Amino acid sequence: MKWLWISGLVVVLDQITKYIADSNLDLRVPLEVIPNLNMTLCYNKGAAFSILSNAGGWQRWVLMAISMLVSVALVYWLHQADKNRKLLRWGLTLVLGGALGNLIDRSLYGYVIDFIDVYYQYWHWPAFNIADSAISVGATLLIIDMFLYAEAN
Repeated sequence: MKWLWISGLVVVLDQITKYIADSNLDLRVPLEVIPNLNMTLCYNKGAAFSILSNAGGWQRWVLMAISMLVSVALVYWLHQADKNRKLLRWGLTLVLGGALGNLIDRSLYGYVIDFIDVYYQYWHWPAFNIADSAISVGATLLIIDMFLYAEAN
């Protein structure tokens, strides 16, 4: 279980950056960092891309339950994973850290704090955070591992 420090690091970085964003940014007021990148504070009551954000409140509890179940499954998978499959282990720990980071927000506030706003001209990608980034990178590593492992067998 020596890999869990990666998940812990993701959670710490995620929570620190969310605290900084929430303390220093005004809600939905963009702060340009560089061209095509703003810091824009948003509160997401839904899932990815704000799906279910207007569902009336029940989604908080469902998404928290899903996050907890997925986190337990990821820890079990990590424990069972082949020790030589480094991409698999990295992927699992990054997804776990991201899931826990967003679970903390949902538990404390009822929403997830997002603040990274990537855009091109008038098209904006939905705002996201460090936890979302870790989940995306981790999922990508899991897919790459799946293809590499399938080719090896």
